[in-house]
Amino acid sequence: MFTKETYVNRRNTLKKKMTGNGLILMPGNSDASMNYPANIYKFRQDSTFLYYFGLNDPDFAAVIDLESGEETIFGNNVTMDDIIWMGPQPTVAEKAESAGVRHSRPFSDLESVIKKAIAAGRKVHYLPPYRAKTCILLNGILGIPFENLREQASMELIKACVSMREIKEPCEIDEIDHACNIGYAMHMTVMKMAKLGMREQELAGLMEGISMSHGSMPSFPIILSQHGETLHNNNHNLDLEDGKLLLIDAGAESNMNYCSDFTRTFPSSGKFTQKQKDIYNIVATANNLGVEMSRPGLTYKEVHLAACKVLAQGLINLGLMKGNVDEAVAAGAHALFMPHGLGHQMGMDVHDMEGYGETNVGYDEKVQRSSQFGLASLRMGKELKPGHVVTVEPGCYFIPALIEKWKTEGINKEFINFDKLEQYYDFGGIRIEDDILITENGCRILGSKRLPNTPEAVEAEMAG
Repeated sequence: MFTKETYVNRRNTLKKKMTGNGLILMPGNSDASMNYPANIYKFRQDSTFLYYFGLNDPDFAAVIDLESGEETIFGNNVTMDDIIWMGPQPTVAEKAESAGVRHSRPFSDLESVIKKAIAAGRKVHYLPPYRAKTCILLNGILGIPFENLREQASMELIKACVSMREIKEPCEIDEIDHACNIGYAMHMTVMKMAKLGMREQELAGLMEGISMSHGSMPSFPIILSQHGETLHNNNHNLDLEDGKLLLIDAGAESNMNYCSDFTRTFPSSGKFTQKQKDIYNIVATANNLGVEMSRPGLTYKEVHLAACKVLAQGLINLGLMKGNVDEAVAAGAHALFMPHGLGHQMGMDVHDMEGYGETNVGYDEKVQRSSQFGLASLRMGKELKPGHVVTVEPGCYFIPALIEKWKTEGINKEFINFDKLEQYYDFGGIRIEDDILITENGCRILGSKRLPNTPEAVEAEMAG
């Protein structure tokens, strides 16, 4: 945990941002079973509960009374059976005190407290649930149908939490730097150890082991594949093959549950072909531009579109696209090769606060989300501010099914050289991703060192 004062100050700030005399209800997470009740997944606390209370244990909930200011932790003390299997544990009151909360009650009291407030006409603010057990809890005590739980979540509370969590405190930045250093070790180890004939699974296991030996776990399921054109490919069932590119998107979660998220792409053999270098250099240029441009006052949508123009111009230079680059990007033609956004916010969640709703986190009244293919997938579009942490992850992918669809339907045919693309159907994909902190005057790359991001540097590391 951070200091007790950190959590007290956060809750006091949250109270000031909220209006009215209702209650804030924040359920924590529970253990989840894998294949039978006693065999559970590694516990991961709800990030909002962690942010405001810091208690990293299952089966807690918290209520903040916005009229009286009173805060209460609801949970159950361990039984003798729990002590036998898990050892002695602090009481609920002791855990509450460690977070600066003076009041604690048994978990069974939560329902009566909430129902009494509802009967008195008081509003109960809650955030959109994402786990089945939380949905069951909220349905039972609020009486809201399951299908309406997300849409009836408190927009006032969502906006208050976003405004606080997206601007990182110094203690949070330290943790993200630490997570980035773990992520660096994960990627560098695999870059140096990868050899033809190795199984992708071996490399994914190495990365996961490093993340767990230095932190809590990977920040998301590791993407490590020679089919990088499949954006979220979690299959690790191929042997490293000469001529293939290996795309690795992976990060670590620190013991304080802050995340990193890096992507690098390298040749399975240790040597790029010229064709691979040409595409790699385009993506690297877009990545560098995204880092160089990012600063307060610009919207991340502007940075995204600038990076897309670099991608489109590079592909025009290779003869894969054609026409005017500005017109091509305005039409969304480049999205055939990069159907995702330039990046997302990152913090205690690798896609930070995404449980609140992507649009609620990445957009606001000034910057609206586009419906255009590709641009619609930009998770973070609004104005950058000091304290924002975002990823910069341009890519270039050759997805045969998507290319054939566009070709058959004549989509953006004035900007795409479809016939030449047939030579790239077995290319795969390239993505390069760094994590940055927006500062007062620009940004800095998080972590102590930046992963190699030129063909020459990648080849040198693999040779070494």
